[in-house]
Amino acid sequence: MTSSHESRVGAPGPRPRSVRLASGEVLDAPDGWDLLEPGDAGLTRRVKAAGPTWLVQEKRGRRTFSRGLWAPADTIERCRAEVEAQRATPAYQARLAKDRARRQREHEEYAAEFEAGVRDFLAFHPRFDDLGRRVAGAIARHATPVGSGTVARTRRIPMERRVEAAVIAWLRHQTTAYDRMQIRRVKGRRREVRRALAEQSRRLLEGYRRGDAPPRPCPLERALDDGEGPEPQRTAAAVPEPPRPAAPPAGDRDEQQRALQERIRRRLAGGDG
Repeated sequence: MTSSHESRVGAPGPRPRSVRLASGEVLDAPDGWDLLEPGDAGLTRRVKAAGPTWLVQEKRGRRTFSRGLWAPADTIERCRAEVEAQRATPAYQARLAKDRARRQREHEEYAAEFEAGVRDFLAFHPRFDDLGRRVAGAIARHATPVGSGTVARTRRIPMERRVEAAVIAWLRHQTTAYDRMQIRRVKGRRREVRRALAEQSRRLLEGYRRGDAPPRPCPLERALDDGEGPEPQRTAAAVPEPPRPAAPPAGDRDEQQRALQERIRRRLAGGDG
């Protein structure tokens, strides 16, 4: 039988105040123990160092989330008082301000580096140099904020791949009908649609790189103008894909998107689209 004198890690149990260990054993928190809610890493570390605790974690998909830390209530209160006293000192506040300034500086440096990488990836013809700067700035502002969860914030892939993924994602949401598509919940279906739209985005970029006259209205100019408002494409409800098998005349973005949706629908349905 597991003792409360041992530190353990488990999942939420079937009962209030219970924890399920990896072995399947279910433990009830001892009398006098409280659950320290997650969110204060400094306090959690101090409580862990003060004695036995039961860490509660829950796995959701590939990610594991903390659901709190069971520990003696008097230990939690003592540690909380110690942490609050430490954080009230001028030395701590000065260190906190210094850390904030450092993180802000690092963020600004990374955002500038990322924006430069986006401009290099876009590689627009000189006639579109100003447009390329504006697009790169818009993509960097969207992709680099701390905590945004975008691919730009991961360190697991090289910068060049982060840049390309961020550009393609921005174009997918800003210059295609992706946010208004109804995509059936079939394994691999959304991935195939995204791949087809990525090919369209790359073809769009090639025109700006060659210096070709852009379609009218210019999809990038339109995306930048929309970005100054409430971004209707991100919030619009999905609508059925219009059945338009014939490709409409070039130059009208909405008509082109309807044609693309139909080709994707036919391809996914097994047609030769």
